[in-house]
Amino acid sequence: MFKTNTLRTAVAAGLATLTLSTPVLASDEPVKVGIMLPFSGVYAALGDATRNGLKMALQEKAAELHGRKIEYIEIDTEARPERAPEIASSLLDRSKADFIIGPVHSGVAMGMLKVLRGKDTVMIVPNAGAGPVTGPLCAPNVFRTSFSSWQPSYPMGKVALDKGYKNVVTMSWNYGMGRESLDAFEESFTAGGGTIVKQMLVPFPQTEFQSYLSEIASLKPDAVFVFFAGGGAVKFVKDYDALGLKGKIPLLGSGFLTEGTIEAQGAAAEGVMTTLHYADTLDNDLNNRFRASYKEQFDKPSDLYAVQGYDTGLLIANALNQLKGDISDRDALINTMANTTINSPRGDFTFSKAHNPVQNIYLRTVENGENKVIEIASPMLEDPARGCKL
Repeated sequence: MFKTNTLRTAVAAGLATLTLSTPVLASDEPVKVGIMLPFSGVYAALGDATRNGLKMALQEKAAELHGRKIEYIEIDTEARPERAPEIASSLLDRSKADFIIGPVHSGVAMGMLKVLRGKDTVMIVPNAGAGPVTGPLCAPNVFRTSFSSWQPSYPMGKVALDKGYKNVVTMSWNYGMGRESLDAFEESFTAGGGTIVKQMLVPFPQTEFQSYLSEIASLKPDAVFVFFAGGGAVKFVKDYDALGLKGKIPLLGSGFLTEGTIEAQGAAAEGVMTTLHYADTLDNDLNNRFRASYKEQFDKPSDLYAVQGYDTGLLIANALNQLKGDISDRDALINTMANTTINSPRGDFTFSKAHNPVQNIYLRTVENGENKVIEIASPMLEDPARGCKL
C-alpha cells in the first residue's frame, strides 16, 4: 500500500513542488479501536469506567507499541441490543476498526456477534457475561477479558457445602445472566450432595420482593443464593434485612450483588458473602498502584469495570509489543493474543481455548462497607465453554 506525500523544497530560483510516492511504514497508520459501550442511560457509569481503564492501559504502555498511535472511534450503544448490529457494521465496514471493544450488556453482545464473529477484526468483550459468547457462538476473533456468567457463581456451590448448608433456595431475575448464574451454582452444589429447595425467578426488572421473601421465611432453607445487580441488588439486600431474614438465613450471591452497590445497601449488606474475579481490597502491588493511578487521573475510585477495561487495553498492548507493532497478519495477532498472560490488578490470568479468561475467583464478605477477600474460592477457574467448537 502506498500514499502520496507532497514535499516543498527550497531552490535558488524559489520553491518547486515535487510529488513522490513513498512506502507507508506500519507506524504511520494508527491502530483503530472501536468502542461500543453505553455512555448514556442506566449503564453509563459502567461504560465510562471501562473506557477510562482501556485508555489508561494503552497510555501506560505507549512506549511498547512500537510507534503505533491509537485512534479511538466511540459510539454510545445506550445498552440497546437492537442498535448493536448497525453500530458493529459501521465500525467494521466504514471505520475499518482493528479492534472492536464492547459491550456491557449481554443482549448487545449477541447483536455484535451476529455481525463480527469470524470477520477481519478482533472483538474484545470487557464485561458482558453471556455464556454463548465463549460457548456455542465462540470464534477465533472473539475474546473476553471479563468473565462468563458461569464463573463467579459455580464456586459458591462448594463454599455453601463447606459451610454445612445442605438445603438452599436460589433466586434471580428471569433473564439470561440470572438463569445462567443460578444454573452454575446448582451444578456445583448438587454435585456435592446439596439440594435446591426451590428456584425463584422474578420478572425483570421487578423489584417487589416481599412475597418471595415471605415464602423463603416459611421454607426455612439453610441459605439463599441469588443473582441481582445494580438497583435491584440494593433493594433486595435491604428488603432481606428489613424482613428479618439476614440474622436467620445466610445470604450468598454472585459478586455483582455487592459490587458497586455496598454504599447504597449500607448496614444491610454486612456479612453478605459473594464470589467474584475481583475485589477492590485485593492486596497486591499492581492493584494498589492501579487504584492510586486511576484515582489520580479521574478523581474517583476505580472499580471492577475499570479493571476489565484496563485489562482489555493490556491485551491489545501486549499483542502490539510482541508483534513489533505489525498486526496486519490477523492469524498471527489472534494466536499472540490467545497465548498472552495478562498481569492484571485482579491477579494474572490467561485465556482458554474459547478465549475466555482462566482466572481466580475470590470469596468475599462485606465488612465495614467493603468487600473483604477471605480466600481464593477457585484458583484459575476455566469456563467449560460448552458448545464451543474451537
